[in-house]
Amino acid sequence: MTSTRLPGKVMAPVLGAPMIGRQIERIRRAQRIDKLVMATSTDPSDDELAAYVQSLGVADVFRGSLDDVLDRFCKVLQGYWDVSCVVRLTADCPLTDPELIDKTITHHLETDADYTSNTLRTRTYPHGLDVEVMKVEALEDAAQRAKDPYEWEHVTPYIYRRPADFRLAGVARHDSLAHLRWTVDVPEDLAFVREVYKQLYPTKPAFTTQDILRLPVNSAPIPAGSEAG
Repeated sequence: MTSTRLPGKVMAPVLGAPMIGRQIERIRRAQRIDKLVMATSTDPSDDELAAYVQSLGVADVFRGSLDDVLDRFCKVLQGYWDVSCVVRLTADCPLTDPELIDKTITHHLETDADYTSNTLRTRTYPHGLDVEVMKVEALEDAAQRAKDPYEWEHVTPYIYRRPADFRLAGVARHDSLAHLRWTVDVPEDLAFVREVYKQLYPTKPAFTTQDILRLPVNSAPIPAGSEAG
């Protein structure tokens, strides 16, 4: 809820429901996720968020450090001793693709990688469809060894920055869609997401990436100073 560019964005309404609720609805269509946990902070600003997700009854809620998100993730795992892999999805991506989530998980398991993502080295999917899958051991190793504050805040950089220490795997498209922006960081992004839901959700709640691509306008503008790739 303390986003600096768009405060409270995860609770912003999208076609009558908070954005985080829309994203959870899409994530739950993934077939290969066994347990869904929202890992938010203990900061009072996140009380509303935690209460809302708990009211949905479809995801566990864990609250930890506001700034050390890597520590927050590792403390979530203390309650799930039989977990071998973790999927990381950030909460500002309400157009997330369940089929891509499953594809990334499948590739991770088939390659026996320590870390798998669809943004490794070169992005080929739209901003906002990012998926990361990692072994619990890799995440725990990162938590023990990471020194850079950036690695604490963003959870996985310690792993993917060290290809000599971890087995990395990637999922990529043949035709790149890296120029498309489907995440929510600024008001223009939120306006785009709302328009997508307005156009597609009433007749097809489980709309796909291909449905979005067929819209006349299928991307939010890239904010000045941002990278398109």
